[in-house]
Amino acid sequence: VQLQASGGGLVQAGGSLRLSCVASGSGRTFSSTSRGWFRQAPGKDREFVAGLNWGGGNRYYADSVKDRFTISRDSAKNTMYLQMNNLTPEDTAVYYCGEKRGASVRAMSTMVKYIDYWGKGTLVTVSS
Repeated sequence: VQLQASGGGLVQAGGSLRLSCVASGSGRTFSSTSRGWFRQAPGKDREFVAGLNWGGGNRYYADSVKDRFTISRDSAKNTMYLQMNNLTPEDTAVYYCGEKRGASVRAMSTMVKYIDYWGKGTLVTVSS
């Protein structure tokens, strides 16, 4: 599986960005697959941001982004999105999309070190 994230950039606090993650080479995506967005700020560990179960569409968010970020998918395009609104400087990080097979989205949120596939990150910088 190849995951390609895009959409990062520089935005002022309070602004919005939409990230995209296109999956290829996966053949059929099984319903037990979860995909999500993770981020890593300078000097910090990579953390879970938002995820969804590809089969059932269940969504789960980190508390820090709940009510500001929305994760969605286009199954036909095998693409996942992250709409980020009301951004703050604390959201500045490299954002990665990842896939975990055979795990619920909530389980995936606790398994950052055990993600099966990672895409290259896209940098989001929020200025104050």
